[in-house]
Amino acid sequence: MSGPDISGLGISVRAGEGDSPQPHPSQGPTEDSRLMAYVGTFSSPIKDTLPTQVDLPPGNGRGIHRFWVDRESGALTEAGVYEMGTSPSCLVVNQAGDRLYSANETDRVGPHGHGSISAFAIDASDGSLRLINTVPSAGAGPTYVSIHPSGKYLLVANYFGGSIAVLPIEQDGRLGHAVDVKEDSGQLGPTRATNAPLGSKAFSGHDHTHAHMIQSDPSGKFVLHVDLGLDRIFVWRIEMTTGKLTPAATPFVALPPGDGPRHFHFHPDGQWLYSIQEEGSTVVLFDFSSETGELSPRQTVSTLPPGFAGSNFCSEILVSHDGRFVYAGNRLYDSIAIFSVGPKGRLERVGEVWTRGDYPRSFTLDPSGRYLYCGNQRADNLAVFKVDRASGGLEFTGQFVPVGNPSHIVFLKLASSTPQVLTDNPVNEN
Repeated sequence: MSGPDISGLGISVRAGEGDSPQPHPSQGPTEDSRLMAYVGTFSSPIKDTLPTQVDLPPGNGRGIHRFWVDRESGALTEAGVYEMGTSPSCLVVNQAGDRLYSANETDRVGPHGHGSISAFAIDASDGSLRLINTVPSAGAGPTYVSIHPSGKYLLVANYFGGSIAVLPIEQDGRLGHAVDVKEDSGQLGPTRATNAPLGSKAFSGHDHTHAHMIQSDPSGKFVLHVDLGLDRIFVWRIEMTTGKLTPAATPFVALPPGDGPRHFHFHPDGQWLYSIQEEGSTVVLFDFSSETGELSPRQTVSTLPPGFAGSNFCSEILVSHDGRFVYAGNRLYDSIAIFSVGPKGRLERVGEVWTRGDYPRSFTLDPSGRYLYCGNQRADNLAVFKVDRASGGLEFTGQFVPVGNPSHIVFLKLASSTPQVLTDNPVNEN
């Protein structure tokens, strides 16, 4: 049963706290193995978009789903759902592990139809969520959120708005209104990707500017974001006292026209960045200067096997915790390509695995690096894989977990102490 919208922001929650807990497993998690997975979903359809868009999920999810994680087997056991009708499609947990933030992609706020971002308190006893507040995302269709290493700012990429925003995080974890907003501009890339596979009809994203991901570099000195429609990765300096962004000395790097950069992931050593291109079906290795923020491309590899022909949309890019392997997602071909990382970060293809479901939107390694969890958006499930940490290979464990339109997965080891208790009522700001 859903409750009323909160402060006109369209956040639909259950009565009370909004999180519907499930009973603990008969043999519940022990104190030293209390690992929880949070799964963001599309819980309502994306509206008012052109039919060329690649992602038009029907909204089969219920909000933010919680699962206990068995660290030995990788198995997931349902723990509860925080019901939201506004598609919390991207999640991030703060370093203290007591706050979670969601990008509510299908929310529509105010006269310009902006999306919204919600802040939640995490109950350390069972991982349940309590809404703190919700604020506008300063653009339409927020598709990615990340936290600056300082913990002071939440970074937002608004896909349909073609903009990025910096939101302040207050001491109690609530969000303030954006202190800086940047709207992408420039010449849109062509409909057909430079590196498109033979016969590809994978056309999307070059009808408008589309900010798809935003994250700082490991040092926190720079903020990077991709715009799929412009085929660019932008680099900004961030002023820590104000949260304001200014262009780096080299303000962006261009990808091949039409290839559509979607996500990126830094190597653990911070010297290399890997970018995945949605329509070009490629991974590009960049050298990254920690002094200037400049990105220099050095290698391009296909995410598809030799001889592939037809349509494919890439999705996620992930570097293993030890930096030895890179995983790249293919939608329509429905695989995860596996690459080993060689000298100077160069990639060599070592294999691939079928995702056991249609349209793998994202995947995540658990904190140990022993298991990989893949969210198959159109198949409405998660598939669990065991990682061979010597070869990088993935072996399906046989476990499917039903989740409607899964979009993003994050993990949290629950602390034994009680998190900070908020004494005031949740506030939602227009």
